[in-house]
Amino acid sequence: MATSERNMLLNYVPVFVMLPLGVVSVSNVFEDPAGLKEQLLQLRAAGVDGVMVDVWWGITEQKGPKQYDWGAYRSLFQLIQECGLKLQAIMSFHQCGGNVGDAVNIPIPQWVLDIGESNPDIFYTDVSGTRNKEYLTVGVDNERIFHGRTAIELYSDYMKSFRENMSDFLKSELIIDIEVGLGPAGELRYPSYPQSQGWEYPGIGEFQCYDNYLKSRFQSGSNKGWPS
Repeated sequence: MATSERNMLLNYVPVFVMLPLGVVSVSNVFEDPAGLKEQLLQLRAAGVDGVMVDVWWGITEQKGPKQYDWGAYRSLFQLIQECGLKLQAIMSFHQCGGNVGDAVNIPIPQWVLDIGESNPDIFYTDVSGTRNKEYLTVGVDNERIFHGRTAIELYSDYMKSFRENMSDFLKSELIIDIEVGLGPAGELRYPSYPQSQGWEYPGIGEFQCYDNYLKSRFQSGSNKGWPS
C-alpha cells in the first residue's frame, strides 16, 4: 500500500447522513420503506458510510409505562443493514416540533403528558409561569412520580429495552454509535428560546428554572450556604 493511501486511511472520517425526523411516524409506522430503500442505496453508491436516526421515546413508549413497541424501528434497522450501511442511533427523549428544522410533531409520551396535567411542575417553567413540554425538567430526575419511577429510571428502562430488543443489530455491529439526548432538541440546556413561545434562535431567551422542583433545590442549597 502506498504511503499516501495509508495516510488517507489513517485520517479517514466516516460520513453519516441524518434520516428524516418522521421516517417512523408518530403512530409508530415505518413510512415508505420502498422509497427509503432507493435513497439508502443511492447513499451507499455515493460512498456514504451510514445513517443517523432519532429513536423517539414519544413513539416507542406511547401506549403506557414500559409498553415498548420496537417493531417499526426493527424494520427500519433491517433495511439499513440490507443496504450495507451502518447506523448511529439517537435516544431522543424530547419533543419533536416547535423548533428550527422540525418538520414533524412528535410529543413525549401521552401518559407522561397526562401526569403533567395534574402536576405541571414536571416541565421547565419560566418566570411568568409558562410551561415548556419539550422535555422533563431536571428537577424531577430523582422524583418517583411517574407510576413509581423517577425520570432517570424512565430513560434507563427505555435504553435497557432498546438494548434487549436490538441485541442482534448490536452484535452484528450494524449499530456502531448510540447518542443519548439530554434535553430540548437533544441538547443539555434549558428550552430557553422555543419558537412555539415566540422566541427566535439565536436569541437571549430566558431562564426556565421556575418549576417547584428546581425552586426547592435552589432554596435547599441556599439554606446550606451554597453560592447562588
